Amino acid sequence: MLPFSQVDVFTDTLGLGNPVAVVHDADGLDEDAMAAFARWTNLSETTFLLTPTVPDADYRLRIFTPGGELPFAGHPTLGSARAWLEAGGQPRSGDRLVQECGVGLVAVRPDDDLLAFAAPERMRSGPVDPAEVEAVTSALGLHAHDVVTAHWCDNGPGWMGLLLRDAATVLAVDGDRAHLLGASGAHDKVGLVGLHPDGDVALEVRAFFPGGVGEDPVTGSLNAAVAQWLVAEGTLPDRYVAAQGTALGRRGRVHLERDGDTTWVGGRTVVGIRGTVAL
Repeated sequence: MLPFSQVDVFTDTLGLGNPVAVVHDADGLDEDAMAAFARWTNLSETTFLLTPTVPDADYRLRIFTPGGELPFAGHPTLGSARAWLEAGGQPRSGDRLVQECGVGLVAVRPDDDLLAFAAPERMRSGPVDPAEVEAVTSALGLHAHDVVTAHWCDNGPGWMGLLLRDAATVLAVDGDRAHLLGASGAHDKVGLVGLHPDGDVALEVRAFFPGGVGEDPVTGSLNAAVAQWLVAEGTLPDRYVAAQGTALGRRGRVHLERDGDTTWVGGRTVVGIRGTVAL
């Protein structure tokens, strides 16, 4: 029996964010057992807390979707950090903790009542080839005039980001068409973003993901890379809040901040389940 937590991330209300399943003390599990349990939870991600292999890290994290392992993902990073802290974890540094994962070391800091991670550098960036954009827009039922620009936002999961005309255009996309992305040969990890005209929320975000997930409720990795892209271009300010999950009846809120060369991605977290799991 291993300690187990389920944490709702990017929300202050259980049920309105994005849940992650967290298995503690998982050093005795092999990769096949981790992958099988992730398929069984059927959440967008399931994580496993392990002993770090480098002295600067507080813990090591492996992240699985129902379809396979990811080197990094945002909401699992924050949810796992919250679970680790609640289980009595003590950071080596007083003001932040350090997660070891597939992309290396990721810093996580408390920020008032938020946790925020330092976004890793993008593995791929720059404009997307127009033919690839056309394949995605066709699969999602969008028209060329709906897309302002497209950019690679790959910090591990492999996101393609499309800036659409506005938030309303993002919300109007039929999420049931997400399964057409991979089936049609289009890139299958796609983030749609659109600016809100006013209010406390600057950006509306939707993320489509393969492997049985479909539309992801709230996506830290995508928001991180979008901020690195659109803040650098001057489209968004150095500090803003993004909404995600609206089309799914969620109320995800992602807090983005550029501080020097670092982009911090923050959100509130709620531990909804505490117990043990028979693995």
